[in-house]
Amino acid sequence: MREWLAGPLGQYVLGWEQSQMDRVVSDLFGFHALQLGLDDLQGLKTNRMPHRWLGMDHARALGVDFVTDFRALPFAEQSLDLVLLPHTLEMHLHPHETLREVERVLVPEGRVVITGFNPMSLWGFKQGREAFYRRLGANTEFVPLAGEMIGLGRLKDWLRLLGFEIEQGGFGLYKPALNSQSWLDKLTWLEFAGDRWWPIFGSAYYVVAVKRVKGMRVLGAKWKKINAPAALSARPTAVSQHTHQARPAHPRGQ
Repeated sequence: MREWLAGPLGQYVLGWEQSQMDRVVSDLFGFHALQLGLDDLQGLKTNRMPHRWLGMDHARALGVDFVTDFRALPFAEQSLDLVLLPHTLEMHLHPHETLREVERVLVPEGRVVITGFNPMSLWGFKQGREAFYRRLGANTEFVPLAGEMIGLGRLKDWLRLLGFEIEQGGFGLYKPALNSQSWLDKLTWLEFAGDRWWPIFGSAYYVVAVKRVKGMRVLGAKWKKINAPAALSARPTAVSQHTHQARPAHPRGQ
């Protein structure tokens, strides 16, 4: 993957995703932020949280040579405020389990930023064609991913099942998959045209989602009887017809 990213198409991807990351993470606040995967992308560069790590850096600090299985992260439950997953789900064979582990380590209202390739695009079509040729025995691959491209609709379903709420997102990379810098430079106008006329067919997307946790209030086994003050005795109190006990007042918002 690193060799592919060093080429014209890889630099095209990194340039677009770096600009999206710089924009979306600059105003996200907290204490602990982590980027998992794609070390060539400096996704936390504009973020101002006091503790920011690339996955490998934190693993070395813990005395581990490397972390490749993101289904078991070396972090306590609800300990991170921000996690970046730049193509991380596509590069691992267990993307849903990885996302579930990210949900575990995020604090309530913590955020995850995900980038991925769009299978409903020219790049996605080419990746699918190359995968078909590989099944026939050809040694070819357009984008070197461990898994498969994950569609935005599928990703949204995963996020909703894990209790995430999508805050923002978008598509980009509308140039064809030409591994020539001169041609990519000539086709810059497609970025503006694609963003205006066919945005959902961009070759890559980003998503920012927040972890929502519903508030809960535990009630005791027995309700205490509440006697109305004498000054308010003339005012009727809502009580149960069967128990003649006042209904407990719930905090506002619950």
